[in-house]
Amino acid sequence: QVHLVESGGGLVQAGGSLRLSCAASGRTFSSYAMGWFRQAPGKEREVVAAITRSGADTDTADSVKGRFTISRDNAKHTVYLLMNSLKPEDTPVYYCAADRVVMPWVVPRTVTEYDYWGQGTQVTVSS
Repeated sequence: QVHLVESGGGLVQAGGSLRLSCAASGRTFSSYAMGWFRQAPGKEREVVAAITRSGADTDTADSVKGRFTISRDNAKHTVYLLMNSLKPEDTPVYYCAADRVVMPWVVPRTVTEYDYWGQGTQVTVSS
């Protein structure tokens, strides 16, 4: 069992930056691949970025590639999403998620692969 709490959301102007954090409880954080998702009202939840258990490999959605970076600190039980060059379309609620995986190279990319979710943090980008 793992409990996830996101933080770092807020209001920012277009072109600005934010760093989201997701703190995980429990002693087995390094057993989980982690992901960031976002969901706008009336739309499906979509993957933004994901990272393997060790942090050696990552995957980023095409819509944010080159602007967003996912990273993790297993000693601090925390995963981060650094968001640069923000656009108004980056506005929705952001969620972190954890997927308990056996294989260290797995980078889960779909909602159904993840076992645990945080409560979400709102990001608002003004134009």
